[in-house]
Amino acid sequence: MYIVQVASECAPVIKAGGLGDVVYGLSRELEIRGNTVEIILPMYDCMRYDHIWGLHEAYRDLSVPWYGAAIRCDVFCGWVHGRLCFFIQPKSQDNFFNRGIYYGASDDNMRFAFFSKAALEFLLRTNKRPDVIHCHDWQTGLVPVMLYEIYKWHGMANQRVLFTIHNFKHQGIGGVDILWATGLNNEEYYFQYDRLQDNFNPFVLNFMKGGIVYANHVNTVSPHHAWEAHYGSEGYGLGHTLHTHSYKFSGILNGVDYDIWNPEIDKYIPAKYTAETLENKVKNKKALRDRLGLRHDPEKPLICYIGRLDEQKGVHLVHHAIYHALLRGVQFVLLGSATERGINDWFWHEKNFLYSNPDAHLELGFNEELSHLIYAGADMIVVPSNFEPCGLTQMIGLKYGTVPIVRGVGGLVNTVFDRDYDENHPPEKRNGYVFQHTDFQALESAMDRAIGLWRYYPEEFEKLVLQGMAYDYSWKDPGAAYLGVYEYIRHR
Repeated sequence: MYIVQVASECAPVIKAGGLGDVVYGLSRELEIRGNTVEIILPMYDCMRYDHIWGLHEAYRDLSVPWYGAAIRCDVFCGWVHGRLCFFIQPKSQDNFFNRGIYYGASDDNMRFAFFSKAALEFLLRTNKRPDVIHCHDWQTGLVPVMLYEIYKWHGMANQRVLFTIHNFKHQGIGGVDILWATGLNNEEYYFQYDRLQDNFNPFVLNFMKGGIVYANHVNTVSPHHAWEAHYGSEGYGLGHTLHTHSYKFSGILNGVDYDIWNPEIDKYIPAKYTAETLENKVKNKKALRDRLGLRHDPEKPLICYIGRLDEQKGVHLVHHAIYHALLRGVQFVLLGSATERGINDWFWHEKNFLYSNPDAHLELGFNEELSHLIYAGADMIVVPSNFEPCGLTQMIGLKYGTVPIVRGVGGLVNTVFDRDYDENHPPEKRNGYVFQHTDFQALESAMDRAIGLWRYYPEEFEKLVLQGMAYDYSWKDPGAAYLGVYEYIRHR
Protein backbone atom coordinates (compact mmCIF):
# COMPACT_ATOMS: atom_id res chain seq x y z
CA MET A 1 0.00 0.00 0.00
CA TYR A 2 1.14 3.55 -0.75
CA ILE A 3 0.56 5.96 2.15
CA VAL A 4 1.36 9.66 2.39
CA GLN A 5 1.46 11.28 5.83
CA VAL A 6 0.71 15.00 5.89
CA ALA A 7 1.71 16.57 9.19
CA SER A 8 3.21 19.62 10.84
CA GLU A 9 5.78 17.51 12.78
CA CYS A 10 7.98 14.46 12.41
CA ALA A 11 10.49 13.55 15.10
CA PRO A 12 13.33 14.11 15.47
CA VAL A 13 13.64 16.73 12.72
CA ILE A 14 10.46 18.61 13.78
CA LYS A 15 9.21 17.91 17.28
CA ALA A 16 7.10 20.08 19.56
CA GLY A 17 5.24 17.23 21.27
CA GLY A 18 4.00 13.68 20.89
CA LEU A 19 2.65 14.27 17.38
CA GLY A 20 6.17 14.17 15.93
CA ASP A 21 6.90 10.84 17.64
CA VAL A 22 3.69 9.32 16.29
CA VAL A 23 4.28 10.40 12.69
CA TYR A 24 7.79 8.96 12.73
CA GLY A 25 7.03 5.79 14.71
CA LEU A 26 3.90 4.87 12.75
CA SER A 27 5.60 5.51 9.40
CA ARG A 28 8.49 3.28 10.39
CA GLU A 29 6.16 0.47 11.46
CA LEU A 30 4.16 0.72 8.23
CA GLU A 31 7.37 0.43 6.20
CA ILE A 32 8.52 -2.58 8.21
CA ARG A 33 5.23 -4.20 7.21
CA GLY A 34 6.04 -3.72 3.51
CA ASN A 35 4.21 -0.50 2.70
CA THR A 36 5.54 2.57 0.90
CA VAL A 37 5.35 5.67 3.09
CA GLU A 38 6.17 9.29 2.29
CA ILE A 39 5.83 12.24 4.66
CA ILE A 40 5.01 15.82 3.62
CA LEU A 41 6.12 18.53 6.06
CA PRO A 42 6.62 22.30 6.18
CA MET A 43 10.23 23.37 5.72
CA TYR A 44 10.69 25.38 8.92
CA ASP A 45 13.83 27.45 9.24
CA CYS A 46 14.26 26.21 12.83
CA MET A 47 13.95 22.45 12.29
CA ARG A 48 16.82 20.05 12.98
CA TYR A 49 18.54 19.93 9.60
CA ASP A 50 21.28 17.74 11.13
CA HIS A 51 18.75 14.89 11.24
CA ILE A 52 18.12 14.98 7.47
CA TRP A 53 20.30 12.89 5.16
CA GLY A 54 20.67 13.73 1.48
CA LEU A 55 18.53 16.88 1.45
CA HIS A 56 18.06 18.00 -2.15
CA GLU A 57 15.64 19.90 -4.34
CA ALA A 58 12.89 17.61 -5.61
CA TYR A 59 10.53 20.05 -7.33
CA ARG A 60 11.27 23.64 -8.29
CA ASP A 61 8.69 26.41 -8.59
CA LEU A 62 5.60 24.46 -7.58
CA SER A 63 2.82 26.93 -8.30
CA VAL A 64 0.22 26.84 -5.50
CA PRO A 65 -3.05 28.72 -6.25
CA TRP A 66 -3.63 31.31 -3.53
CA TYR A 67 -6.09 34.22 -3.42
CA GLY A 68 -6.76 33.97 -7.15
CA ALA A 69 -3.04 34.20 -7.93
CA ALA A 70 -0.28 31.77 -6.91
CA ILE A 71 2.64 31.36 -4.51
CA ARG A 72 5.63 29.47 -5.84
CA CYS A 73 7.31 26.86 -3.66
CA ASP A 74 10.37 24.72 -3.81
CA VAL A 75 9.96 21.20 -2.49
CA PHE A 76 13.00 19.52 -0.96
CA CYS A 77 13.47 15.83 -0.31
CA GLY A 78 15.57 13.99 2.26
CA TRP A 79 15.65 11.01 4.60
CA VAL A 80 14.96 11.42 8.33
CA HIS A 81 16.43 8.36 10.01
CA GLY A 82 15.27 6.25 7.06
CA ARG A 83 11.92 7.94 6.44
CA LEU A 84 11.45 9.67 3.08
CA CYS A 85 10.27 13.24 3.73
CA PHE A 86 9.29 16.11 1.43
CA PHE A 87 9.63 19.63 2.79
CA ILE A 88 7.57 22.49 1.32
CA GLN A 89 9.32 25.86 1.21
CA PRO A 90 7.13 28.78 0.03
CA LYS A 91 8.87 31.63 -1.77
CA SER A 92 6.65 34.41 -0.49
CA GLN A 93 6.84 37.63 1.48
CA ASP A 94 4.54 35.94 4.01
CA ASN A 95 7.51 33.87 5.23
CA PHE A 96 5.07 31.23 6.45
CA PHE A 97 7.75 28.91 7.85
CA ASN A 98 10.66 31.30 8.41
CA ARG A 99 9.57 32.48 11.83
CA GLY A 100 11.96 30.66 14.17
CA ILE A 101 8.96 28.77 15.59
CA TYR A 102 6.73 25.85 14.67
CA TYR A 103 3.54 27.20 16.22
CA GLY A 104 2.36 30.33 17.98
CA ALA A 105 2.18 32.92 15.19
CA SER A 106 -0.93 35.10 14.91
CA ASP A 107 -1.60 33.74 11.41
CA ASP A 108 -1.13 30.02 12.16
CA ASN A 109 -4.48 29.28 10.53
CA MET A 110 -3.32 30.84 7.26
CA ARG A 111 0.14 29.25 7.47
CA PHE A 112 -1.25 25.74 7.75
CA ALA A 113 -4.11 26.32 5.32
CA PHE A 114 -1.41 27.15 2.79
CA PHE A 115 0.63 24.10 3.77
CA SER A 116 -2.42 21.86 3.27
CA LYS A 117 -3.08 23.41 -0.15
CA ALA A 118 0.57 23.06 -1.16
CA ALA A 119 0.70 19.41 -0.07
CA LEU A 120 -2.27 18.55 -2.30
CA GLU A 121 -0.88 20.59 -5.19
CA PHE A 122 2.43 18.74 -4.87
CA LEU A 123 0.67 15.36 -5.02
CA LEU A 124 -1.34 16.51 -8.02
CA ARG A 125 1.57 17.94 -10.04
CA THR A 126 3.92 15.03 -9.38
CA ASN A 127 1.27 12.43 -10.22
CA LYS A 128 1.57 10.88 -6.78
CA ARG A 129 -1.63 8.98 -6.12
CA PRO A 130 -1.41 7.37 -2.70
CA ASP A 131 -3.98 4.82 -1.59
CA VAL A 132 -4.39 6.75 1.65
CA ILE A 133 -3.55 10.30 2.70
CA HIS A 134 -3.12 10.26 6.47
CA CYS A 135 -3.57 13.75 7.99
CA HIS A 136 -2.79 14.80 11.55
CA ASP A 137 -4.48 17.40 13.77
CA TRP A 138 -6.10 20.72 12.89
CA GLN A 139 -3.11 21.93 10.87
CA THR A 140 -4.14 19.48 8.11
CA GLY A 141 -7.91 19.54 8.70
CA LEU A 142 -8.50 21.29 5.39
CA VAL A 143 -6.77 18.57 3.36
CA PRO A 144 -9.83 16.29 3.10
CA VAL A 145 -12.05 19.34 2.52
CA MET A 146 -9.99 20.53 -0.45
CA LEU A 147 -9.44 17.00 -1.72
CA TYR A 148 -13.15 16.27 -2.03
CA GLU A 149 -14.29 19.75 -3.04
CA ILE A 150 -11.50 20.64 -5.48
CA TYR A 151 -8.81 18.06 -6.20
CA LYS A 152 -11.00 15.03 -6.84
CA TRP A 153 -12.18 16.85 -9.96
CA HIS A 154 -8.58 17.13 -11.19
CA GLY A 155 -7.53 13.49 -11.14
CA MET A 156 -7.52 12.65 -7.41
CA ALA A 157 -10.93 11.01 -7.04
CA ASN A 158 -9.56 7.68 -5.78
CA GLN A 159 -7.58 8.96 -2.81
CA ARG A 160 -8.91 8.20 0.68
CA VAL A 161 -8.23 10.19 3.84
CA LEU A 162 -7.71 9.20 7.46
CA PHE A 163 -7.75 12.17 9.84
CA THR A 164 -6.09 11.58 13.22
CA ILE A 165 -6.81 13.96 16.09
CA HIS A 166 -4.07 14.12 18.70
CA ASN A 167 -5.45 17.04 20.73
CA PHE A 168 -9.05 18.26 20.59
CA LYS A 169 -8.22 21.41 22.54
CA HIS A 170 -6.54 23.09 19.56
CA GLN A 171 -8.94 23.06 16.60
CA GLY A 172 -7.87 25.85 14.22
CA ILE A 173 -10.35 28.54 13.26
CA GLY A 174 -10.56 31.03 10.43
CA GLY A 175 -12.88 33.36 8.61
CA VAL A 176 -14.02 33.84 5.07
CA ASP A 177 -10.49 34.81 4.07
CA ILE A 178 -9.50 31.14 4.40
CA LEU A 179 -12.08 30.24 1.76
CA TRP A 180 -10.89 32.88 -0.70
CA ALA A 181 -7.22 32.06 -0.13
CA THR A 182 -7.60 28.31 -0.68
CA GLY A 183 -10.04 28.52 -3.58
CA LEU A 184 -12.96 26.99 -1.69
CA ASN A 185 -14.69 30.39 -2.13
CA ASN A 186 -18.35 29.54 -1.51
CA GLU A 187 -19.22 31.25 1.81
CA GLU A 188 -22.85 30.18 1.99
CA TYR A 189 -21.95 26.55 1.30
CA TYR A 190 -19.15 26.16 3.88
CA PHE A 191 -20.72 28.30 6.60
CA GLN A 192 -23.22 25.52 7.25
CA TYR A 193 -23.43 23.66 10.53
CA ASP A 194 -23.05 20.31 8.79
CA ARG A 195 -19.87 21.44 7.02
CA LEU A 196 -17.20 23.78 8.43
CA GLN A 197 -19.12 26.25 10.58
CA ASP A 198 -17.91 26.16 14.20
CA ASN A 199 -20.45 24.52 16.51
CA PHE A 200 -20.63 27.51 18.84
CA ASN A 201 -19.40 30.52 16.87
CA PRO A 202 -21.42 30.84 13.64
CA PHE A 203 -19.01 33.44 12.26
CA VAL A 204 -15.90 31.24 12.04
CA LEU A 205 -14.84 28.07 10.26
CA ASN A 206 -13.37 25.18 12.26
CA PHE A 207 -10.47 23.33 10.59
CA MET A 208 -10.74 20.26 12.81
CA LYS A 209 -14.47 20.01 12.21
CA GLY A 210 -13.79 20.13 8.48
CA GLY A 211 -11.44 17.19 8.85
CA ILE A 212 -14.05 15.20 10.77
CA VAL A 213 -16.84 15.93 8.29
CA TYR A 214 -14.88 15.26 5.10
CA ALA A 215 -12.42 12.48 6.01
CA ASN A 216 -13.28 8.87 5.20
CA HIS A 217 -12.36 7.88 8.74
CA VAL A 218 -11.42 9.78 11.88
CA ASN A 219 -9.57 8.51 14.91
CA THR A 220 -8.01 9.77 18.09
CA VAL A 221 -5.06 8.25 19.88
CA SER A 222 -6.66 5.93 22.42
CA PRO A 223 -9.98 4.08 22.71
CA HIS A 224 -10.92 5.69 26.03
CA HIS A 225 -10.16 9.20 24.78
CA ALA A 226 -12.42 8.51 21.79
CA TRP A 227 -15.21 7.73 24.27
CA GLU A 228 -14.41 10.88 26.30
CA ALA A 229 -14.45 13.08 23.21
CA HIS A 230 -17.69 11.58 21.92
CA TYR A 231 -19.69 11.48 25.15
CA GLY A 232 -17.86 13.79 27.56
CA SER A 233 -16.27 17.22 27.58
CA GLU A 234 -12.96 16.20 26.00
CA GLY A 235 -14.23 16.92 22.50
CA TYR A 236 -14.09 20.62 23.33
CA GLY A 237 -17.35 21.44 21.60
CA LEU A 238 -17.08 18.87 18.81
CA GLY A 239 -19.07 16.15 20.60
CA HIS A 240 -22.17 16.59 18.42
CA THR A 241 -20.10 16.46 15.23
CA LEU A 242 -18.40 13.28 16.46
CA HIS A 243 -21.81 11.82 17.28
CA THR A 244 -23.10 12.65 13.80
CA HIS A 245 -20.06 10.93 12.29
CA SER A 246 -19.68 8.22 14.95
CA TYR A 247 -19.93 5.51 12.28
CA LYS A 248 -16.45 6.52 11.11
CA PHE A 249 -14.83 7.48 14.44
CA SER A 250 -12.58 5.27 16.58
CA GLY A 251 -9.62 5.25 18.95
CA ILE A 252 -6.24 3.65 18.24
CA LEU A 253 -3.60 3.67 20.96
CA ASN A 254 -0.24 5.21 20.11
CA GLY A 255 2.90 3.13 20.33
CA VAL A 256 6.39 3.62 21.77
CA ASP A 257 9.54 3.27 19.68
CA TYR A 258 11.45 0.56 21.53
CA ASP A 259 14.52 1.22 19.41
CA ILE A 260 14.81 4.46 21.40
CA TRP A 261 13.01 3.73 24.67
CA ASN A 262 14.38 0.39 25.80
CA PRO A 263 16.63 -0.26 28.83
CA GLU A 264 18.17 -3.26 27.07
CA ILE A 265 19.88 -1.04 24.47
CA ASP A 266 19.59 2.50 25.84
CA LYS A 267 22.84 4.37 25.09
CA TYR A 268 22.01 7.10 27.63
CA ILE A 269 22.04 4.91 30.75
CA PRO A 270 25.15 3.50 32.45
CA ALA A 271 23.67 0.09 33.28
CA LYS A 272 21.49 -1.69 30.71
CA TYR A 273 18.98 -4.21 32.04
CA THR A 274 16.09 -6.51 31.21
CA ALA A 275 13.40 -8.25 33.24
CA GLU A 276 15.96 -11.03 33.82
CA THR A 277 18.66 -8.59 35.00
CA LEU A 278 16.45 -6.17 36.90
CA GLU A 279 19.06 -5.89 39.67
CA ASN A 280 21.04 -3.59 37.34
CA LYS A 281 18.32 -0.95 37.54
CA VAL A 282 19.58 0.17 40.94
CA LYS A 283 22.91 1.16 39.32
CA ASN A 284 21.02 3.73 37.27
CA LYS A 285 19.38 5.02 40.44
CA LYS A 286 22.84 5.56 41.91
CA ALA A 287 24.00 7.33 38.73
CA LEU A 288 20.91 9.55 38.75
CA ARG A 289 21.49 10.51 42.38
CA ASP A 290 25.14 11.25 41.63
CA ARG A 291 24.26 13.43 38.67
CA LEU A 292 21.58 15.43 40.49
CA GLY A 293 23.28 15.64 43.87
CA LEU A 294 20.70 13.59 45.77
CA ARG A 295 21.58 11.66 48.89
CA HIS A 296 22.18 7.92 48.68
CA ASP A 297 19.71 6.29 51.03
CA PRO A 298 18.61 2.71 50.35
CA GLU A 299 15.52 3.30 52.51
CA LYS A 300 14.12 5.94 50.16
CA PRO A 301 12.26 5.22 46.94
CA LEU A 302 12.48 7.76 44.13
CA ILE A 303 9.43 9.15 42.32
CA CYS A 304 9.71 11.19 39.11
CA TYR A 305 7.66 13.41 36.84
CA ILE A 306 8.67 13.90 33.18
CA GLY A 307 6.68 16.12 30.86
CA ARG A 308 5.25 19.56 30.19
CA LEU A 309 4.17 21.75 33.08
CA ASP A 310 0.73 22.97 32.06
CA GLU A 311 -2.95 22.62 32.87
CA GLN A 312 -3.40 19.54 30.70
CA LYS A 313 -0.80 17.68 32.72
CA GLY A 314 -2.44 18.49 36.07
CA VAL A 315 0.25 20.92 37.16
CA HIS A 316 -1.37 21.53 40.57
CA LEU A 317 -1.11 17.80 41.30
CA VAL A 318 2.47 17.65 40.02
CA HIS A 319 3.34 20.39 42.53
CA HIS A 320 1.51 18.61 45.33
CA ALA A 321 3.20 15.30 44.49
CA ILE A 322 6.63 16.84 45.16
CA TYR A 323 5.80 17.89 48.70
CA HIS A 324 3.72 14.82 49.52
CA ALA A 325 6.66 12.62 48.49
CA LEU A 326 9.05 14.59 50.71
CA LEU A 327 6.56 14.40 53.58
CA ARG A 328 6.53 10.60 53.21
CA GLY A 329 10.33 10.35 53.19
CA VAL A 330 10.54 9.81 49.43
CA GLN A 331 12.85 11.45 46.90
CA PHE A 332 11.38 13.36 43.95
CA VAL A 333 12.89 14.32 40.59
CA LEU A 334 11.09 16.56 38.09
CA LEU A 335 12.05 17.18 34.48
CA GLY A 336 9.76 19.50 32.60
CA SER A 337 9.24 22.83 30.87
CA ALA A 338 6.38 25.22 31.50
CA THR A 339 4.18 26.48 28.68
CA GLU A 340 3.02 29.61 30.54
CA ARG A 341 5.01 32.30 32.28
CA GLY A 342 3.03 32.03 35.51
CA ILE A 343 3.66 28.30 35.81
CA ASN A 344 7.31 28.80 34.89
CA ASP A 345 7.75 31.42 37.64
CA TRP A 346 5.94 29.17 40.12
CA PHE A 347 8.24 26.20 39.53
CA TRP A 348 11.38 28.34 39.47
CA HIS A 349 10.36 29.51 42.93
CA GLU A 350 10.01 25.88 44.02
CA LYS A 351 13.35 24.98 42.43
CA ASN A 352 15.11 27.72 44.39
CA PHE A 353 13.26 26.81 47.60
CA LEU A 354 14.29 23.14 47.29
CA TYR A 355 17.79 23.87 45.95
CA SER A 356 19.65 22.50 48.98
CA ASN A 357 17.19 19.68 49.72
CA PRO A 358 19.09 16.37 49.32
CA ASP A 359 15.89 14.53 48.41
CA ALA A 360 14.52 16.72 45.62
CA HIS A 361 15.67 18.04 42.25
CA LEU A 362 13.71 20.11 39.76
CA GLU A 363 15.18 20.33 36.26
CA LEU A 364 13.23 23.01 34.38
CA GLY A 365 13.58 22.64 30.63
CA PHE A 366 13.90 19.48 28.60
CA ASN A 367 16.91 17.24 28.32
CA GLU A 368 16.44 14.08 26.24
CA GLU A 369 19.55 12.38 27.63
CA LEU A 370 18.57 13.08 31.24
CA SER A 371 15.02 11.83 30.66
CA HIS A 372 16.39 8.37 29.79
CA LEU A 373 18.39 8.26 33.01
CA ILE A 374 15.38 9.37 35.08
CA TYR A 375 13.17 6.66 33.58
CA ALA A 376 15.86 4.08 34.33
CA GLY A 377 16.71 5.38 37.81
CA ALA A 378 13.29 6.13 39.29
CA ASP A 379 11.12 3.61 41.11
CA MET A 380 7.80 5.26 40.20
CA ILE A 381 6.52 7.90 37.79
CA VAL A 382 3.51 10.10 38.47
CA VAL A 383 1.21 11.14 35.59
CA PRO A 384 -1.68 13.16 37.11
CA SER A 385 -3.12 14.59 33.88
CA ASN A 386 -6.39 16.52 33.71
CA PHE A 387 -6.79 14.98 30.26
CA GLU A 388 -4.45 12.75 28.27
CA PRO A 389 -5.36 11.64 24.73
CA CYS A 390 -2.79 8.85 24.89
CA GLY A 391 0.30 9.59 26.95
CA LEU A 392 3.74 8.12 26.29
CA THR A 393 5.45 8.62 29.66
CA GLN A 394 3.47 5.91 31.43
CA MET A 395 4.21 3.41 28.64
CA ILE A 396 7.91 4.29 28.65
CA GLY A 397 7.89 4.00 32.45
CA LEU A 398 6.47 0.48 32.22
CA LYS A 399 9.21 -0.58 29.79
CA TYR A 400 11.85 0.75 32.20
CA GLY A 401 10.34 -0.99 35.24
CA THR A 402 9.23 2.33 36.72
CA VAL A 403 5.77 1.87 38.20
CA PRO A 404 3.23 4.43 36.91
CA ILE A 405 0.86 6.32 39.22
CA VAL A 406 -1.72 7.84 36.89
CA ARG A 407 -5.07 9.56 36.79
CA GLY A 408 -7.81 7.48 35.16
CA VAL A 409 -8.31 9.44 31.95
CA GLY A 410 -7.71 8.96 28.21
CA GLY A 411 -4.97 6.61 27.16
CA LEU A 412 -3.82 6.20 30.78
CA VAL A 413 -6.93 4.04 31.34
CA ASN A 414 -6.00 1.86 28.35
CA THR A 415 -2.44 1.21 29.50
CA VAL A 416 -2.26 1.25 33.32
CA PHE A 417 -4.29 -1.16 35.44
CA ASP A 418 -4.55 -0.61 39.18
CA ARG A 419 -2.84 -3.24 41.31
CA ASP A 420 -5.49 -3.22 44.02
CA TYR A 421 -8.79 -2.31 42.40
CA ASP A 422 -8.82 -3.14 38.68
CA GLU A 423 -11.65 -5.64 38.19
CA ASN A 424 -11.08 -6.08 34.47
CA HIS A 425 -7.61 -7.59 34.75
CA PRO A 426 -6.42 -10.52 36.89
CA PRO A 427 -3.81 -9.66 39.54
CA GLU A 428 -0.97 -10.97 37.38
CA LYS A 429 -1.87 -8.50 34.58
CA ARG A 430 -1.99 -5.37 36.72
CA ASN A 431 0.88 -2.94 36.37
CA GLY A 432 0.47 0.29 38.36
CA TYR A 433 -1.77 2.60 40.36
CA VAL A 434 -4.75 4.65 39.18
CA PHE A 435 -6.71 7.44 40.88
CA GLN A 436 -9.84 9.09 39.52
CA HIS A 437 -10.34 12.56 40.95
CA THR A 438 -8.33 15.78 40.65
CA ASP A 439 -8.14 16.53 44.38
CA PHE A 440 -5.03 16.12 46.52
CA GLN A 441 -6.50 13.23 48.54
CA ALA A 442 -6.95 11.04 45.45
CA LEU A 443 -3.34 11.55 44.39
CA GLU A 444 -2.06 10.99 47.93
CA SER A 445 -3.98 7.72 48.25
CA ALA A 446 -2.44 6.29 45.07
CA MET A 447 1.05 7.52 45.97
CA ASP A 448 0.78 6.07 49.48
CA ARG A 449 -0.27 2.67 48.14
CA ALA A 450 2.72 2.60 45.80
CA ILE A 451 5.18 3.87 48.44
CA GLY A 452 3.83 1.39 51.00
CA LEU A 453 4.29 -1.55 48.65
CA TRP A 454 7.89 -0.49 47.85
CA ARG A 455 8.73 0.01 51.51
CA TYR A 456 7.00 -2.91 53.24
CA TYR A 457 6.51 -5.53 50.51
CA PRO A 458 9.57 -5.28 48.24
CA GLU A 459 9.01 -8.69 46.66
CA GLU A 460 5.46 -7.71 45.71
CA PHE A 461 6.73 -4.41 44.32
CA GLU A 462 9.28 -6.21 42.15
CA LYS A 463 6.53 -8.52 40.93
CA LEU A 464 4.47 -5.46 39.91
CA VAL A 465 7.51 -4.03 38.11
CA LEU A 466 8.01 -7.25 36.13
CA GLN A 467 4.32 -7.40 35.21
CA GLY A 468 4.62 -3.89 33.80
CA MET A 469 7.76 -4.69 31.84
CA ALA A 470 5.96 -7.64 30.23
CA TYR A 471 3.53 -5.35 28.39
CA ASP A 472 4.23 -4.64 24.72
CA TYR A 473 3.27 -1.07 23.87
CA SER A 474 5.39 -0.94 20.72
CA TRP A 475 3.98 0.14 17.35
CA LYS A 476 3.24 -3.49 16.41
CA ASP A 477 -0.45 -3.55 17.39
CA PRO A 478 -1.21 0.11 16.50
CA GLY A 479 0.46 -0.42 13.12
CA ALA A 480 -1.83 -3.36 12.42
CA ALA A 481 -4.86 -1.34 13.54
CA TYR A 482 -4.02 1.58 11.24
CA LEU A 483 -3.51 -0.79 8.31
CA GLY A 484 -6.93 -2.24 9.06
CA VAL A 485 -8.48 1.24 8.81
CA TYR A 486 -6.58 1.97 5.59
CA GLU A 487 -7.84 -1.23 4.00
CA TYR A 488 -11.39 -0.51 5.14
CA ILE A 489 -11.57 2.99 3.67
CA ARG A 490 -9.80 1.94 0.46
CA HIS A 491 -12.60 -0.46 -0.38
CA ARG A 492 -15.58 1.57 0.72
